[in-house]
Amino acid sequence: MSEDWTVPAWTIVSALVVMLLVVGALAVATVRGRRRALRDRAAAQAEAEALRTQVAEIERRLDTAVATAPVTAPADDTDYVITRIGEPAALSTPVPAVAAPLFADLVLRESVVQAASLVSGLRRALAPEARHRIRFEMKREVKRSRKQRRADLKEARREREARQRAGLDTEDPAA
Repeated sequence: MSEDWTVPAWTIVSALVVMLLVVGALAVATVRGRRRALRDRAAAQAEAEALRTQVAEIERRLDTAVATAPVTAPADDTDYVITRIGEPAALSTPVPAVAAPLFADLVLRESVVQAASLVSGLRRALAPEARHRIRFEMKREVKRSRKQRRADLKEARREREARQRAGLDTEDPAA
């Protein structure tokens, strides 16, 4: 082999060795991770089984304790109620009913009021004064943004020219 082919061949061989080392390291890490996962799973299953037996023992003790305990009445028979649901007085009060013509009249009036307010708002929003005011504000904002853009552009040009002058000043003494 000539000297021209030696450098690329060693480069390829070293790259392959590095790749093999990386693949080997990944395989070892995967095997270790799988073993750790299996070990953790077995420990979790054993712990779950221990907890199941413990719960079963507690249930068995409670069943025997309830069966042998004497029945006693609570010390305080006061019944605290915060609602009146289910009482006969609450059920006997009549619910006020609205007659059908009155109901239709109320619905119609409410609809007419809502429609009138909508029309009034649209009329006010589309009035010539409002449109002219909006147009004036838009023109003023466009002028302001153009002015700001021009000022930003001038400032950027000044900074660029200052950097170029500083660059030229530093190059002249070095030459």
